[in-house]
Amino acid sequence: MMKKHLYNIYTLLIASLLVFTGACTDLDENVYSEIQKEKFFNDKTEVLQAALRPFTHLQAWLAPTGSSGYYYHSELSSDQVAWPQKGRHGYDGGDHFRQHYHTWTSNEGRMRGTWELMWTGVGYVNGAIEDISALKNPEEIGMSQEEVNSILAELYVLRAFHYIKLMDLWGNIPIVTVNAKSTPLNPETAPRSEVFAFIQSELETYVPQLPKYSGDLVGRTTQTAGYAMLAELYLNAEQWNGTAMWDECIAACDMIIDGQAGGLGGAPQLADNVLETFGNTNQMASENLYQIAYSRKGGFTFNWSGFYFGYGNMSEALNVGYSGWNAFVVVPTAFDAYAENDLRKEEWFLFGPQYIYGTQEPVLGTEEYNGEPLVYVNSIRRESEGDLSSVGSMAEGEENSGARFDKYKSGTLDDENYWENQYVIYRLTEIYFNKAEAIMRKNGGVATQQAVDLINATRERAFADTDWASAMYTTATLTMDELLAERGREFIFEGKRRTDLIRFGEFTTGSWWDKEPDGDPNKNLYPIPSNQIANNPNLKQNPGY
Repeated sequence: MMKKHLYNIYTLLIASLLVFTGACTDLDENVYSEIQKEKFFNDKTEVLQAALRPFTHLQAWLAPTGSSGYYYHSELSSDQVAWPQKGRHGYDGGDHFRQHYHTWTSNEGRMRGTWELMWTGVGYVNGAIEDISALKNPEEIGMSQEEVNSILAELYVLRAFHYIKLMDLWGNIPIVTVNAKSTPLNPETAPRSEVFAFIQSELETYVPQLPKYSGDLVGRTTQTAGYAMLAELYLNAEQWNGTAMWDECIAACDMIIDGQAGGLGGAPQLADNVLETFGNTNQMASENLYQIAYSRKGGFTFNWSGFYFGYGNMSEALNVGYSGWNAFVVVPTAFDAYAENDLRKEEWFLFGPQYIYGTQEPVLGTEEYNGEPLVYVNSIRRESEGDLSSVGSMAEGEENSGARFDKYKSGTLDDENYWENQYVIYRLTEIYFNKAEAIMRKNGGVATQQAVDLINATRERAFADTDWASAMYTTATLTMDELLAERGREFIFEGKRRTDLIRFGEFTTGSWWDKEPDGDPNKNLYPIPSNQIANNPNLKQNPGY
């Protein structure tokens, strides 16, 4: 029964892509412009296809699938992931250097693309809200008004999620709630406090109207997703709005932790190990709260290979059918942050000698180490040229520089569930961390036993029983600095690090690997792309640009 349901979700996602193609970068296009609205919806499936179209677009800028979107900027500007030049590969006009060293300008091509992708997503949501709201007499197509209202609540909450991420990157942005054809051509910038208040109002209004999460709603926006968004909003309120909202954050977390918002299996549960949530059978993973329902079998693959996989020689190491750009690597200081007995270090990374799957035959290099065994090292420097001691730099990488991503595992080509992984946007572990942090901040930055218990509950699975006594936290060892470090270890590769560093005051003042503090608080926001300022004189550039 569950497999049939999941197939139907994938079918709806793919159908929504097929029906509504060709509008990914045109903010002025009405996706239903050639169809009379009152005749478009013939049944509930078509309504759901319209509602899911914005969600399928979401993955283009949120997931690490090769697009220069939110994920790219969140990770490459932070202290865990970098895209260094590796010999003749990866310079790309210095784009990734400027992210790493915080020297970006308002004319970054990848930033322009991110702005366009994300605002196109807002346009899709607004169009769907407008068209579904215009649906009269839903009983004629086999729907109740309550079902229509529930779908509209999903869309309002999904739009708020877009605004959370837009506000996170740019702070001061327009608030556009109607379809592009009926909104002012040049909407004005709203201050971040006003954007925050808009998001808060939308979420607090519509999240309680969402359905509770269950196995029948995988790939949909439900209460667990909504309360996770509220928890994120409240946790960052002091940074984003100037007013702390720790109690509100705790309350939103409790709605999820206590099972009041539903969950897969009735209520969400922490995974027993560090693999379950990211494996190729993670569709029903116990701690999932919000996920993109990818499926290779359904023609909608979560393809992380471009950013996170090596060249074709690495395909034989994992016995997979994909290869990548040999792009993102782990920053050396981030890899060093894991204890040697931390199971996450063993399971979430590729490191050391690489062998052809199932053998002791080494994978061979193709660039600096052409014909030699490929060995991933925890450094980014020209070791093939004799540099075995310098810190290195973004310009000095080699084909084997840095530990590599292995958090999501596709399985091998002969695996029945090969590359069926879904991308998890929110999971229960994050809610435990958010609640613990809110408790500590409310307590002047000092851990209480409740905060320690929350973090230990998630950390324990990363250590063998024999190691746990020395690895567990106490109220003395769980400092705010340690909480940030543990957040990094737990959520590496999940697209959240920039936001965490900003909230902890480390984004512009901290140092990592070869990155020195830039000391410019204006870098906590990105500049509005210069071409958008040129096209819309009502947009105001962020300070410092």
